[in-house]
Order: sequence, then structure tokens, then C-alpha cells
Amino acid sequence: MKTLRLILGDQLNHKHSWYRENGDEIFYFIAEMRQETDYTVHHIQKIVAFFEAMSKFANWLESHGKRVIYYRLDHRENQQNLAGNIKQLIKRFAIRKFEYQLPDEYRLDQQLKMLTRELDIECCAYDTEHFFTGRETLSNIFLGKKILLMEKFYRHMRKEHGILITPRGEPEGGKWNYDQSNRNKWKGDLAVPRQCRFRKDVSNTLARIQQAGVKTIGEITPEGFSWPGDRKDSLKMLQHFCNHLLPHFGDYQDAMDPEETYLFHSRLSFSLNCKLLSPQEVIDAAIHRWRKSRRTVHINQVEGFVRQILGWREYMRGIYWREMPGYMHCNALQNRNRLPKWYWTADTDMNCLYHTIKNSLDHSYAHHIQRLMVTGNFALLTQTHPDQIDAWYLGIYIDAVQWVEMPNTRGMSQFADGGLIATKPYISSGAYINKMSNYCRDCKYNVNKKTGEGACPFNYLYWNFLMEKYAYFKGNPRMAMVLSLLDKKSKKERQSIRHQANSFIRSMSK
Repeated sequence: MKTLRLILGDQLNHKHSWYRENGDEIFYFIAEMRQETDYTVHHIQKIVAFFEAMSKFANWLESHGKRVIYYRLDHRENQQNLAGNIKQLIKRFAIRKFEYQLPDEYRLDQQLKMLTRELDIECCAYDTEHFFTGRETLSNIFLGKKILLMEKFYRHMRKEHGILITPRGEPEGGKWNYDQSNRNKWKGDLAVPRQCRFRKDVSNTLARIQQAGVKTIGEITPEGFSWPGDRKDSLKMLQHFCNHLLPHFGDYQDAMDPEETYLFHSRLSFSLNCKLLSPQEVIDAAIHRWRKSRRTVHINQVEGFVRQILGWREYMRGIYWREMPGYMHCNALQNRNRLPKWYWTADTDMNCLYHTIKNSLDHSYAHHIQRLMVTGNFALLTQTHPDQIDAWYLGIYIDAVQWVEMPNTRGMSQFADGGLIATKPYISSGAYINKMSNYCRDCKYNVNKKTGEGACPFNYLYWNFLMEKYAYFKGNPRMAMVLSLLDKKSKKERQSIRHQANSFIRSMSK
């Protein structure tokens, strides 16, 4: 039976059971489409990375004897949308069965469900065979619960899959979580190994995108594109991380420095999110390195890494499928302000924001603390509408696909879900940024000054936010201490904070 199988750009799983089958009547379809380049404004490196990986995956399939239909952006028969292309191919090749792997994004899931209802041929959906969990796993774990603690989910996953667990069912090393050991400030006295880079010419892919008139953000050097383009590159990057970066990853996973774009981070998230690597093999590789070298790789290094993938990544996916589609409209704090224009230019005197945004524009990358406690923290303190920051995060980062980006943004970063993920908002004054980074030492603003000329904006924005949202958080036990400190501030001090914060927020729209 002639069968058409769809492969989306984030479904590049070489080990999927589909590819163990042979047959001239199975067609594999992969397409670059304006539907996917235009639903938000993406970083140019993100679009190039996906198109490069898709093209190489198509070549890999062909090298293994598969019949592949690949539509580039400029293909004359490309309808630029999923439904149009599928219907066209079904007619052209007299297809009798349509198959697809379950999408990880809600909008595509709905689009494909609608399409299959319209088709008059047999249709079948398959698992992507990538994640540890199914769409409903988290909901089942927290059945009947109002609080969805990631730590509980993480421990369940460790036990369920036997990862860093002793034969007695206890956590290896005696603790479930070494987060307290993963908050060191990098002071420059420990050398950071060179990152694994790939000098590849992507000028043809870049030209195709530019000639099509796709609107993008960020910068790219076509001759020096340094992201992995296929599974071979991804495995090389994984091995490099385990051998050179993992020994200090946990210690400095929250650290930030203006001269270091990546520090000890793996840069594996793109390869994971388009499924060139599986979470199982990534975790296995890190644990294998730890077991071989316990004298040089402490358990806090590997546990912190495992927690990000087995815990946080799978948890975010579970939240997404549990809460969509309503989650995309969450705005519990009723924030309404616009994101400053300089989030697209890095034209700001605040050193932490300048470097984080500049790195994001230059490399399509920032690590989790830069996203959470610099750009995200600032957006929340300035009471930015979550739609604004959501679109920015989704577009600017190479690893940003909605299932993982949205819960991190609306839940963890912006508290827009009202505390479903985070029991308190992740906000701070400049003191936290100074503690975890080297940004403040060369900044125009004084991190130790609370108000007045030259004061760090994070300081007065922090206290202003607490005043603005006081009624909302008054009953939150995790906010009791900081609100009690706010209560002790004099009326004059409060007025000064409010005046300076409001003036600053108004200035952002100019």
C-alpha cells in the first residue's frame, strides 16, 4: 500500500522504528515551510539550524534506501503549509495511507488532527519514541493534586527508570538533589575548556531564507556556523561535554560572566529538541563518564545535569500537555506593559541585560539562569505582558520549541500561571545577579544603591513590584518574609521607590 510518512523538523530521530522497515511504497516527506518560519519571528541561526538538520536527515534516509520527498523553501510545488503539501502529495502519488509521528506542539497536533479528518484515506499516528514520558504521564502522577512539585516528579522519574539509584532504591551519593552545591560564582581562576565548534558553510541555506524574504532576528556568520547539523556532530558535542565540561558543570551551572558565552554548559539542547540525540543516551553518557572518573567528576556535577534532562525537561513537557490550550493565555498577575525595544538590539546600559541579550542575538543562546534571572526577571519586574516575553523567547533561542519554552516562560519565569509550577515568583534585586555573575563590576549602575541617581534598576523595580502585587502575594507563605521587610519601609522610602520605578518603566516605551 502506498504510504506517505510525515517527518517534522523536530522529529529527526535516527533510531525510530519506522526506519527498520523497507519498501518502495513508503514515501518520507520533509518540508521547509513558511508556515513554520512565520508563526513567530525566529532567530536566523534557529531557522538555518533546523533547515540544515532536516536536509542532512533527508540525505541520511536516502543513503539507507528510503524514498524521500524533500521540499526546500523555494521548491516550486511547495504550498508553504502542511495541509496543502500533504493533500497535494496524496493526489500526486496516489497515496492510500497517511502516517505521522505525534507532534510536540499543540498547534501542529491540532492541525494534523483536522487534516486527518478531511482525508478520505487511512491515517495513523505514532509516538516519536524519544521521551521518557508520554503526554499524560505527569497528569497521572499528580492525579487529584493541585500542587505539581517538580522535585516529586523528578524523584519518581529517578526511581521509575533506575537512574542514579542504588540497588536498595536510594539516591546515589545519599541525596536526591545537589542544587545547593551548584551555585558557585565563576571568578575566572578556573580555565573554561574550548567549546566544541563546527565551522560549516551554510551560505546556501542562508541565501534561500533571505531570498524568500523571511523576517528574522539576530546575527549569523555563514562560513562559521557552529551548531551541530546532524547526529554525528551531536554525538561529538556530547562526548566533548562529558570529557571536558562535565567535571565542573554542576559547580558553575548558575554562574554568569560577560566574557563567557557558554561557560561549562553542554549546548546539547538543540540536538535534543530536534531529536538528533535521545535523552536516554545523553544521560547514559554523562553517568558513564562520572562512574569512570569519580575522582575528577563529583556527583553534584552529574546529578545537576541529569536533573535538567530527566527532571525539568520531561516535567515541562508534562505541564504543557496537561494545561494546553489554556496555558498560552495565562496572565495571572495581569501584567500589561510592552517589552522594551532594546530586547532586539541590546542597546541598554544595564550590563547584565546588555551581555545576556547581546549573546542571545549573536549566538541564539543563553543558559537557564540568564533567561530566568536576567531577561525573565527584568520582564516580570517591569510587569511585561507574558505574550510579549513569550514571543521573544520562542523566537530568539535555537532550542526554543513551544512545549518546552512556554511552560518555562509563563510558568517558571513570569508566574503567569499563578503558581502552578513555581510556588513563588522568581524575582530578585541586583544582589542575586551580583552574587552569581561578574556583570555588576563594570556596570554604569551601582548594585549596592537602592534608589536615586545611579541606583541599579533591579533594586527599585524589585520593591516596586512587591508593592504593586502585594495583595496578590499576601497569603503566600513563601513570600511572607520579604513582604514583612516591605512593611517596615517608611512611607517616604516607598514613594521614592514607586516614583523611580514608574519613571523607568515609562522610559522603556520611548
